Amino acid sequence: MNTPQPAARVAVVTGAGSGIGREVARQMLADGYRVALAGRREALLLETADGSPDALVMPCDVTRPDDVERLFEAVRQQWGRVDVLFNNAGVFGPSAGVDDITLEDWNATVAVNLTGSMLCAAAAVRTMKAQEPQGGRIINNGSISAHSPRPRTVAYTVTKHAMTGLTKSIDLDGRGYGITCGQIDIGNTATDIMDTIGVGSGALQADGSRKVEPMFPVADAARAVLMMANMPASASVGSVVLTAAGMPFIGRG
Repeated sequence: MNTPQPAARVAVVTGAGSGIGREVARQMLADGYRVALAGRREALLLETADGSPDALVMPCDVTRPDDVERLFEAVRQQWGRVDVLFNNAGVFGPSAGVDDITLEDWNATVAVNLTGSMLCAAAAVRTMKAQEPQGGRIINNGSISAHSPRPRTVAYTVTKHAMTGLTKSIDLDGRGYGITCGQIDIGNTATDIMDTIGVGSGALQADGSRKVEPMFPVADAARAVLMMANMPASASVGSVVLTAAGMPFIGRG
C-alpha cells in the first residue's frame, strides 16, 4: 500500500534577489519547499532560482499594493496556499540623524521596511485564513537595530523597532486562525548591505570612532530562518537574536 506523500510546503520570500533573502530562498528550495521569489529586479530573482522547477519568479515592489496582491494571487493560482512568508525586503536608508534626514528619505525607508512588510503580511494572513487547512507562519526580518541603534540611522532604526510591534500584533491577531508570527534580528551577517555601512572596513561607533566589526556567513543566518519556518504548528518562535560573535551590540559604543 502506497503512503500518500504530504504536499510540498509553500513559501513566499521577499527581497529574494540578494543577501539574506537569496540564501533563505535557496535553502528552502533545497529543503523541499516551493518558493515564490519576490523582488524588484527580475534578473537577480532568476539567478536565485537557478532553474529550479519549484521556484516562482515574481517581480514585485512591496510598496505597491497592487504588486503585492498580484504576487499572492499568483502563488495561490500556482500552488493553492501559503505556508510561510519570510518578510525580508528592506533598505538601510540614509545616514542621517533626526535633525537632518529629508522627509523624502524618511518616507522612502518607511515605505519599504514597514509599510511593505505590513502589505505582504496582510496578503499572507488573508490567504492563510481562507486556505484549507487553515493557518501558516510569518517570519519578519527585523535587525539588532530593533534593540540598539547605530549612530545616524534614525529611519532604519525606527522601522525596525516598529517591526517588533507589527510582529506581535500579527501573532496576537492570528492566534485564532493557526497563524503565528516571529521575528529574527540579525547582526552583521556578510551581505552587501554591510559593505554600505563599512562593517568590514570600519563602521561608525557611538563615540565617533570607526571600528572593523566581525561578521558571520549569510548561510548561517538562513539556517536560523529555516529552523523557524520548520517548527511544527504546535510551536512558535517569537524572537531570535543572531549576531556575529564578538560584535559590539550588548553595551554598544
